Amino acid sequence: MNNSVRKLSSLVSAAFLVFSAAAAAAENAPSSNVPATPSAPASHLASPPFMAVVSGTVISSAEFDAAANEAARQKFYHGKPPEGAIEQLMRDVADGLIDRVLLVDEIKRQGLKPDTKTVDAKIAEYEKRYASSPRWQQERERILPSLRQRLEQDDMLAALESRTRKLPAPTEEQVRAYYRANPDKFTEPEKMALSLILLPVEPSAPESAWKAAETEAGALRMQLSEGADFATLAKKHSTHESAKTGGSLGYLHRGMLPEGIQEKIDEMKPGDLSAPTRILQGYAVFRYDALQKPKHHELATVRERATDLLRREQSDNAWKDFVAGLRKKAKIELNTQRYPALAAEKAAAK
Repeated sequence: MNNSVRKLSSLVSAAFLVFSAAAAAAENAPSSNVPATPSAPASHLASPPFMAVVSGTVISSAEFDAAANEAARQKFYHGKPPEGAIEQLMRDVADGLIDRVLLVDEIKRQGLKPDTKTVDAKIAEYEKRYASSPRWQQERERILPSLRQRLEQDDMLAALESRTRKLPAPTEEQVRAYYRANPDKFTEPEKMALSLILLPVEPSAPESAWKAAETEAGALRMQLSEGADFATLAKKHSTHESAKTGGSLGYLHRGMLPEGIQEKIDEMKPGDLSAPTRILQGYAVFRYDALQKPKHHELATVRERATDLLRREQSDNAWKDFVAGLRKKAKIELNTQRYPALAAEKAAAK
């Protein structure tokens, strides 16, 4: 599946396949096929309350709420969700559930069959994993049919996706066009070669210890400015792992340095020494050794990467277009009254 669909599918599967959640879902009969009639919209027949009706298949509130709660637990575990993140997560989970219904209908239409051996092996894994669980033993007979059905669907969905993504290899002209259209993907970013001397101070140490380290760092910088060998002083005084290589950190690109340090380096030029700089681990002296400017690689040297990237993009687009085509042909009714966050998705689909 494409990245978004794969992620959502795994979240939905996680909520379903934990056996205690599966048992609860079975009790609530989360989804069912409801025959739509001209006189009564499918949603009027949906009971218990529904999240969506997808071409006659009801996705119940119980199923959606379980999947959304599991997704939130995984994504925001011990963290405060940023503004609007919960609403977006609800829309993402709804998309995943809706797409699954459409894809399951498609595997039925195409007459796909599951690989029984693969499914049996996965069932055996569950049996082994929960063998010592009293809850599993108590609920096993009720859970297994739903679990097997889910695993069979997963197997057929994987086969459908593999078939859809299987495309001819990109042509030489396509690779060349992709290379020309995406120069940033084949340009090595600017890099800075840096060296470091680190004088350690425990974060909880008194201010006097920090002052002493600052003074020592200042003395080392003075020696360096007078011609002392950086590598020699780094091996003697630095506690950073780079000390064994004379303090060399090698080439680093933007994003590899913590905030605060990058800004200081930006004010320097190759050959410069930094002032004693307080960082989390203590006081540091940096030397800006060299600058490697951005380098755009010729196609001859990155042809394999260009081909792989293009193949992946074509594969993702094929799958995305396939799912979009199923959505376009489907009748999807969202319960925006119960789930206002889904109204944004409904508006975007128009």
